[in-house]
Amino acid sequence: MKNDTTTTVLNFVLAGLVILGVLFALLNIWRTRDLRHMQTALQIEMQRSQVTSARAQALLNDVISFNNTAKNPELAQIIKSAETPQTAAK
Repeated sequence: MKNDTTTTVLNFVLAGLVILGVLFALLNIWRTRDLRHMQTALQIEMQRSQVTSARAQALLNDVISFNNTAKNPELAQIIKSAETPQTAAK
């Protein structure tokens, strides 16, 4: 193959594309690692939210059972307002 200008230019273009391919691969690796860290953090936060929600639901159930024995109208109104968003969300 002759060493003319076209071959030289094409070799530089090929070398540039190889370098860009390596750079894009490295960027992909770094971003994947960051996404995995964010995913782990979000899973931990979701578990905390689920635990908090379970505790709130348990507290609401305790208040409902207490109100069934004490029959406090103000407490019944609070319970009704606390139960309304749950039925709307479902």
